[in-house]
Amino acid sequence: MTKQKNAEDSSLRDYSADSRMVMLSGLAVIAGAAGAGLSWVLLRLIFLATNAFYYHRWSAAFADPGANTLGWKAVFLPVIGGLVVGLFARYGSDRIRGHGMPEAIEAVLMRGAKISPRITVIKPVATAIAIGSGGPFGAEGPIIMTGGAAGSLLAQLFRMSDAERSTLLVAGAAAGMSATFLAPLSAILLAVELLLFEWRPRSLVPVAVASVTAAALRRLLLGSFPVFPMAVTTVTIPEKTMPLAIVAGLLAGLLAIVLTKGVHFFEEMFEKLPFHWMWWPAVGGIGIGLGGLIYPPALGVGYPVIQRMLNGEMAWGMVFGVLVVKSLMWTSSLGSGTSGGILAPQLMIGGGLGVALAHFFPVLVPGAWPLICMAAVLAGSIGVPLTAAVLAVELTHNSGLSLPLLLACMSAYGLNVLLQKRSILTERLAKRGYHLVREYSVDPMETTTVREVMHTSLFALPENATHKDAAAWFASMQARGSKGWSHWQRLFPLVDAEGKLAGVLTRGKLIEAAQHIDAEGSLLTEAVKTPVYVAPYDTLRVAVTEMGKNNVTALPVVRTSDGKLMGLIQIADLLQARTKAGLRETERERVMRPRWPFAGSRQAEAVAGIAELDGDLAPGGDNLITNRGFRETENQSN
Repeated sequence: MTKQKNAEDSSLRDYSADSRMVMLSGLAVIAGAAGAGLSWVLLRLIFLATNAFYYHRWSAAFADPGANTLGWKAVFLPVIGGLVVGLFARYGSDRIRGHGMPEAIEAVLMRGAKISPRITVIKPVATAIAIGSGGPFGAEGPIIMTGGAAGSLLAQLFRMSDAERSTLLVAGAAAGMSATFLAPLSAILLAVELLLFEWRPRSLVPVAVASVTAAALRRLLLGSFPVFPMAVTTVTIPEKTMPLAIVAGLLAGLLAIVLTKGVHFFEEMFEKLPFHWMWWPAVGGIGIGLGGLIYPPALGVGYPVIQRMLNGEMAWGMVFGVLVVKSLMWTSSLGSGTSGGILAPQLMIGGGLGVALAHFFPVLVPGAWPLICMAAVLAGSIGVPLTAAVLAVELTHNSGLSLPLLLACMSAYGLNVLLQKRSILTERLAKRGYHLVREYSVDPMETTTVREVMHTSLFALPENATHKDAAAWFASMQARGSKGWSHWQRLFPLVDAEGKLAGVLTRGKLIEAAQHIDAEGSLLTEAVKTPVYVAPYDTLRVAVTEMGKNNVTALPVVRTSDGKLMGLIQIADLLQARTKAGLRETERERVMRPRWPFAGSRQAEAVAGIAELDGDLAPGGDNLITNRGFRETENQSN
């Protein structure tokens, strides 16, 4: 960190937010309300479709497709549902295919956060039909996509930047998840870990506003009770179970990899079919129907099965039905390109692993290991460890398992990061040619100032210089030959008697002036008199932005308080920040070596020496030209 003493540093701030964040937060309230409303509508549509398909009645009350009494006739219902979804996708919008979150990511990063209005209508209806006909999916992914579409539509009604539209899209998506699970905090974390691709107040605050708004309205629409009630853990978790939580997380991570590979395998298989993709969901429906015959509770969202797991049920038949039947049904049908979510199925499948482990691991509380494995599978498969851990707590209102939950989620996440290049969310985007980096880090361009890399030893001309002076410069360059022409400087400032910048000339213009027949002509008449410049305390991001906007590769550095020229910065100098960041990642050194006795005088002297560096490195007043800077620039010149 450098100590800034000039008044110029007042333009630098910790955050880039401005007053438009307040405006976006106001619109986020509307997006949050829309997300809550759409969540309620989609859940009712799913119940309506389930009642129509399996019980032949017109009702929007909850209905479990796994409790149907249709027998072998139920095999054909997912096929019919898949056929309808395929028709919707082909003649409505193919954007409704899939589970929704990759499409939301793509909209944010590649399509300027612009989503077609028809998605807001078609996606919920197609999802309701897919799940209502027995599809083993969750409603949360499509709700996230639908809420995001609502936020995008709201943003498109106003004059907004790409980043602002993205913020409202993600706000609507977070509102959808918050309303579905009554989980406002995990919805915010999901937005940060998965959708925003930044951690900035300008986007985080509106997303949080939308999520809280949706959760508050959800309480009015569906009640404030947890989605999966569970006995609260009041006993202290024994420390000896923590290593077992890591083992559970690693096993859940392996299961997440198997599920991800399974989805990709079936996607590739369906792509080889010799007929149009419109028919694929119907083909996938055959597997759903057969799986429903073997294990009926695997049909639909599966909330009743998850509740039984958390209540402490430990039947091996449930383990087989969930880990084998549900997994095959879900991976095959999702690979067919139908419409449905991935969170609830993975919670259910992870719970099946937890039920199996509960037979061998020590008892904590009923449903503890299923809950831990649910969160860990989710953390591993989509790469959101914090979201998964917090979601498990918000779904059950059981915070007593926070420690094993965090351990298991981080273990699963770490394993998947090491063993997989892509997650279940990004693989499809990668196939389309998009490369995503899901890591947040501070841009070195933001942490390095112009004064740290600018050239302070340079060739400048007085403002009254003439073509004759240019000719003299040209002759000296010719005399030096290739060594002279390879010099770094390509921009030549003109300064007045006080050192203030009067204009700039490119090297090409200076060469033209050197060959001009009018030897006494003024160089200032041919110079750019109002050049773009940067200040010493501007960050390199400001410099690169100005270079890009003005299509230049070099800028004068001017002190804004008095207009004096302080140096030059070129595009090659910007690479120093990147090099610095690279060295920070790769250069390894041992800073201290243990000595006996540890508090010896030599060690104390070394620590004292390090402490003194702060004063040596601090810039002194207005003097921006250091000995180190002279040596570097002289070496470059020679």
